[in-house]
Amino acid sequence: MDITLVQANIIISAALKDADARGFKPLTIVVLDRGGHVVAAARQDGAANKRFEIAHGKAHGAVSLGMGSRALMNRAETQGYFIDAATHAIGSLVPVPGGVLVHDENDRLIGAVGVSGDISDNDEIVAIVGIEQAGLKAVTG
Repeated sequence: MDITLVQANIIISAALKDADARGFKPLTIVVLDRGGHVVAAARQDGAANKRFEIAHGKAHGAVSLGMGSRALMNRAETQGYFIDAATHAIGSLVPVPGGVLVHDENDRLIGAVGVSGDISDNDEIVAIVGIEQAGLKAVTG
């Protein structure tokens, strides 16, 4: 099973609401299914024009390699050659926090969320909030 459009829209709405409450910069959020296809995306007014590509790269790298983009960042710090090779092999990959895997109630991978616009730690925070508000499990590792 893949993440649904209804779930993706809940994630986006909850993440943006949380970001607004925290006073974060304008964000772009991309939700992918487990095959890496875009299910839903949103760009807040004022978000920089390349934030979609960055958010997509965070989510795409996470779902493609089966680990959140924070884990990919840690891997890049110790094995930069792996990230270079993976980027060449799979394409879009942004190894900084903000790409979070989405698991269902049975702990099965159903998609990923990528957020870009504020500092990477804040991007990850709102991704997690959105996923949890949809009743799903956020996996950053």
